[in-house]
Order: sequence, then C-alpha cells, then structure tokens
Amino acid sequence: MRPVARHGVPVAEQSPEKLAEIIDAYIADHPEAVILEDGQMLFDLRAAKFSLSLAHGRCLLQFWSEERNLVRTVVAAQVRADGLRLTTRRMGASKPGALEIVAQKDRRSPSVRESERRQYQRLLERVLRRTFPDWTPDGFRSAADLEHSFGPAYVRGQLLQGSRGMNAEAVIGVGTAESKSTVDGVLTVGLLWLDYCRSHSVGQSARQRHYGALRVIVPAGMEQTTATRMRWLHPGVAGWRLFTLNEKTEELCAVEIAENGNESQRLTHAFDARAAIERAQAGVERVLALVPPGGAARVEQRATAATEVALLLDGLEFARVRQQASAQSFSREVEITFGAGVNETPLNEETEALCGSLLERLFAARHPSGTVKDALFRLRTEGWLESRIRTGIAEFLPALRQEFLYSQVPAMASGERGMMDLLTVDRGGRLVILEVKAEEDLHLPLQGLDYWMRVRALHADRSTHAATGQTLDAFQRSGYFAGVELAGASPKLLLVAPALRIHPANEVVLRYLAPEIDWELIAVGEDWRTALKMVFRKRRG
Repeated sequence: MRPVARHGVPVAEQSPEKLAEIIDAYIADHPEAVILEDGQMLFDLRAAKFSLSLAHGRCLLQFWSEERNLVRTVVAAQVRADGLRLTTRRMGASKPGALEIVAQKDRRSPSVRESERRQYQRLLERVLRRTFPDWTPDGFRSAADLEHSFGPAYVRGQLLQGSRGMNAEAVIGVGTAESKSTVDGVLTVGLLWLDYCRSHSVGQSARQRHYGALRVIVPAGMEQTTATRMRWLHPGVAGWRLFTLNEKTEELCAVEIAENGNESQRLTHAFDARAAIERAQAGVERVLALVPPGGAARVEQRATAATEVALLLDGLEFARVRQQASAQSFSREVEITFGAGVNETPLNEETEALCGSLLERLFAARHPSGTVKDALFRLRTEGWLESRIRTGIAEFLPALRQEFLYSQVPAMASGERGMMDLLTVDRGGRLVILEVKAEEDLHLPLQGLDYWMRVRALHADRSTHAATGQTLDAFQRSGYFAGVELAGASPKLLLVAPALRIHPANEVVLRYLAPEIDWELIAVGEDWRTALKMVFRKRRG
C-alpha cells in the first residue's frame, strides 16, 4: 500500500483507485465534515451526498445537495491536521483547483472565537441594562463548565430586581457568529442554566432568590426553532421569554411564542413498499452477487420510495437500486449505486471491483464483535440501533404494532425537511414516535419534541373524506395507517438510547416539558448489537 500524504507532504503516483480509497476512508471517519472551495463552504455532509467513480483512468468526485451540484476530477490528495486537501480539475479549466474536506466546521481560530464571544457578552449586558432599567445584570459569563454541560458558545447570567435582588430571572444568549445548530441548541442549555440557578441559590448568603423566568436571546431571524419549542414548555414551573437581538442596531425585540408559528406542514405520500422491492429485484440480485459468501442473509432490503430500494447492513446503507424513466424510450432503466454512508458511486463494469472491495471490508468490519477502531464499524451507529429496534420491535415493545412501523418518515415544515426515526401506533390506535440515539446527546429531549410537534400537527389536521364520510388526519389522507382507527389523543414520545449513553442532563430537560407531552425514556443494554434488552424505562411523573 502506498503511503498516504500527511500534513502537506505530497505523495507521488496516487492512482485513481488509491485516491478514491483515501477520500472514502476520510469521509467515513468524518461523516459530519464540510466541503470548502476557495474558502467558501459548499456542502455539509449531514445534508449532502457524494459519489466516487473511476472512468478513463480518472477519479471523478461529485457532491450534491438540494441547493447545488459539483463535479471534479481528483488528481492528488493530502491528509492534513485540519482536513483532507484535494487537488482537482474542473471541466474546461486550464489550471488545477483545490477542494478541502474539513472535519471542524468552525474555521475561526480559538483566539478569534474567544474575542467574538467576549464582545457579544459585553454587548448583551449593555443592551439588557438599557432595555430593562429596573433589572440589574449579574454574573454574566461564557466560560465552559463541562460538569454542568455549559459550553463557551453561550453567554449565561441573571437579571436581579430590587435592592436585595430577591427576584431574579435566568438569562442565556447566543451570538450571530455561532452556527445555526448552536443557536438552535440554546434552549436546552437555557433550561439547564435555569435549573442550575434555582438549585444553587438556596442558602447562598442566607437568602433564597426566586428565579421566576428564563429569558432566551437569539440572533434576529434565527428564532423560529426556539419559539416553537418554547411553546411546549411547562407554563406552571417558570415564565418563558424569548427575544431577538440585532447586534448591529443593538435592538432587542420580544418574540411571541405560538404553536408552530406560521409553519405549514406537508407529508410525503405513502407507497407500497413490498411492490417497490419486487420491482427492484433484478438490481438487488446484482448487488447481492458481490456480497461475500454467507452475507446475503444479513442484508436488509428497505424501500425508500416507490422506485427506490436501499440495501443495508446493520442500519448502514451500502447500495441503492433506482428505477427511472429512460431517455430513449418509455421503459424504465435501472440505476445502481454503492457506497457507505453518504457515498453514492454508480455501479458499472469499471467500478464493480471497487464495489466488491468495499463490501468485503464492510462485511468483515460490521458485526457485533467488531472493533470500534474501524470506521465502518462506527459509521451510522444510530442507524444500527434503529435497525435492531425496527427488526425486533415485536419482542422489544410488544404494545406497538410492527405491521404499521414506518422508518425515516419525511415530514416538511416551512421547507425544512425532518426525518422521524420510527413512527407507529400502539394497540389502541395511538400514534407513537420513537427517537433513537446511540451516543450521548445533550439535545435529545428537544429533538424528540420537534418530531412530536410535527406529528401532533399532522394528526390534528383532519378533514372529512367526500366519498366515505370518514374523518381522516393528514397521515391517513397520505396513505399511512390504512385501515387503522387512529385514536384522537396526542402522540406518545419514546426516547431510546443505551443506558450508559443517556446524557445526565436529559432527565432535567424532560422535567420542564409541558404536561401534554406524554414521554418515556427507555434505556437498552450496552450489548444491544448482540441482544436488544430493556434496562429501565422512565415516564413523566
């Protein structure tokens, strides 16, 4: 094996096959990387896909998303400390260019980040002092406190009222320099900060402050996620106040918290999964012929659309069979792609050997006794756990109906696509959402809340069928749960994770959710890859 270039040292004679292997391995190790060209971020691999193909002695790399498409010929690769640098050529260009695949999304230097956060803290205190003259800002800071899950991206403090400061409100803010995901995570950290303020104020200096509310400040134009989430916090335990801050004008504006705001909910139509799999069998058989001996029995075939079937190994998609209209006739032609994770490489005569090599490595690495040092073992761990639940739900959660279990149901709100992990009904016809996490996630409760809100809104969207006179919700009108009489109750939310991977802060956040949200926290054993067993379950109240 030729050495891989590291830290800017070039490697000679990188074959197209070797280049494809380097790129595929790096992205497998960094599934949340971003793609940069000329310093501009073009793709986030959490919402984009890529394809590697070998044609005419060249390594062709393609990235695409809903916004854009990019194709480059890769001529060299260098693994650096901060990412993978690719020397590329674009069609018709005389000079080579460069693409960077960067694992660290925040490209700011530590000193720049720290400086910007200090400036935001000073700005926030100044604006609060001017806007609320009857309140005194106190104890504002952004220093990390990992023991209590407070990161440096958020400025936290308190507003005190009166000469003795007995009345207080917890405050948390996040600036425009932070990423959207960081801004959207502010409410989770805000709830933890409110809880911390309340638990640490008792007995201090022989006084007890009353923290009656949480004030959350987000950048102007980035308030929608927090506003919709805040609607479903318990009104009886605190006051919930949301503000936007325009850092240029220093204008602080209150945001009205309303259910779903002006969001419009849409749902993709259900399809016949069994028929889709039957139509794709010729392509499926071609892929299975390349699977190592004895491996075909481990492959899960899952229809993702009426004309698409995904092949998965332990929750990791490694191939896809598509039927699409032919450009030359009215018949349909079959397209087969392969690749682990977000990689989609066309399967043809030139890439068949590459596909066989990938499948050999994949099936050797991805099994319960595999090693976490292998990227293919670690890839899509959450999908692996979801697959175990999906295939074993009859024994794991017998109160749920396996025959109406929908995986990765796409629901859209205001153009933003959301994929629910698992959606089904219980024996009484009540909708049940399963949000699955395989690793610690501070934001698990509010991510689950996002899907609960969407399912609730779609279930509440009812109209009478003209022919039958039946009252149907949006799911039934879109072909889901055919023949099931759905109960009128709001959906139930199940949060599932390995027992030692449940973040300690999750239960704190769950206590602040509104009483209407019927949730359960379900812990499975750490050996879930071998045997899926429930360790404990906790319910509201």
